Amino acid sequence: MGLECADDHPDSDGSAEGLSRRRVLSAMAASAVAAAAAPLLGRLPSAAATPPGGRTSSAALSLSILGTNAGPPPLADRYGVSSALVVNGKTYVVDCGRGSVTQFLKAGLSMPSLTGIFLTHLHADHVVDYFSYPLLSAGAAGAAGFAGPVGVYGPGGVGRPATVASATGAVPGTVEMTRLLGQAFAASPTYFMTEHAGIDPLSTLQVHDVLPPASVGATMTNTAPAMQPFPVMEDDNVKVTAVLVPHGAVYPSYAYRFDTDHGSVVFSGDTAPTPNIPTLAQGADVLVHEATYTAALAGLGLPPALLQHIKDVHTEVGLLGGIAAQSQVGTLVANHLGPGDPSVVSDATWRALLRDSARAGGFRGEMVLGTDLLQLPVVPKRR
Repeated sequence: MGLECADDHPDSDGSAEGLSRRRVLSAMAASAVAAAAAPLLGRLPSAAATPPGGRTSSAALSLSILGTNAGPPPLADRYGVSSALVVNGKTYVVDCGRGSVTQFLKAGLSMPSLTGIFLTHLHADHVVDYFSYPLLSAGAAGAAGFAGPVGVYGPGGVGRPATVASATGAVPGTVEMTRLLGQAFAASPTYFMTEHAGIDPLSTLQVHDVLPPASVGATMTNTAPAMQPFPVMEDDNVKVTAVLVPHGAVYPSYAYRFDTDHGSVVFSGDTAPTPNIPTLAQGADVLVHEATYTAALAGLGLPPALLQHIKDVHTEVGLLGGIAAQSQVGTLVANHLGPGDPSVVSDATWRALLRDSARAGGFRGEMVLGTDLLQLPVVPKRR
């Protein structure tokens, strides 16, 4: 496994003609330097939806909603939160909730196309299936394996004391978490490699700890001050920028923007309402945003302290129309649905809530309910 600094990636000063539109778009967001951890192991707006189970879109830029459930408790009828963005045939996964690998394959996506994995934050419902990708595909031949090293980008460690057993006494960032996962699952590759089958899963990844620029002044007690987007990575297909978002005690927690020659897509991650989202999402074609319906949660008999916590760290569905309007996006896709149980809040109810939210917020674009395996070709809105 290798690790590169997030700021080692080229910025938007290159001369490739094909990146011109993306560079114009990304120039809208002021950039700062992203920090990263030391090396690990010495190396390291109209969108026609395809119904669930449909074939992968042939569009140059398409979005697949792999799973939409909010929170760690598993559900029989909804998979954990995870999305995939396909750009020129290359796939970038955002968050890896329960069943992400299964849904990736059900969506018609191929393992050799997997190019990057982005983790918004390290809550279990966003990372539980992360290491399943390299663990199950390492050394596999053909369509079951990776075509090359997969870049992984996620929050870095900030020295927060851990409340459970930890080798260092601190909460690990993405790099250290990955190293520890490799150790925890060492039996499987050891047995395979002893019999000359398979490879070390860690060797298939290039893992990056992403930290906010020091100039932002963010801390564990000031987790998401108002800021401009900063660069995370750039390759031939996409430029990714990020902002911090407030999500309770979680720090850092990110929203990501993907700018391509074919359009732009933003993922809010888990967040309370914040001006950083309209800053990051300004003029994007699609904003994938979390949605919480607290009235339904209140009806579940949750302890008052837990209900208040959920209200404090998530975004009420009724606010999404205003956020979309302020961001001037073409389409808003509601994801990370809480409560996620369809028997508690039906899809019809969610859609009605989204319509009401659009009217209340003055949003004239499209409001789309994210459902498991929903596929959306991204069509750039008029600018």
